[in-house]
Amino acid sequence: MDFVKNAMHKNEGQPAAQGAAAPQAQGAQKEDYVDKAFGMGTKKAGYNMDRNTQEKITDAGREMYEKVTGSKVNPKISN
Repeated sequence: MDFVKNAMHKNEGQPAAQGAAAPQAQGAQKEDYVDKAFGMGTKKAGYNMDRNTQEKITDAGREMYEKVTGSKVNPKISN
């Protein structure tokens, strides 16, 4: 039972919100419409691709679009 008491005292000095927000703040990016559509398409096609790879692919596509057209992608659609 001492380990339970020690664990409780260890976390007393930390605010409750800090523990809940920490996993989200570790580089979690906001998923835009293009990322969601690409992710849905890869799942529908039967591919199991991780989030970082999907983000790299959509970022490369966004950069190519901006290079070819010379205009930025609407921020409502893609960040």
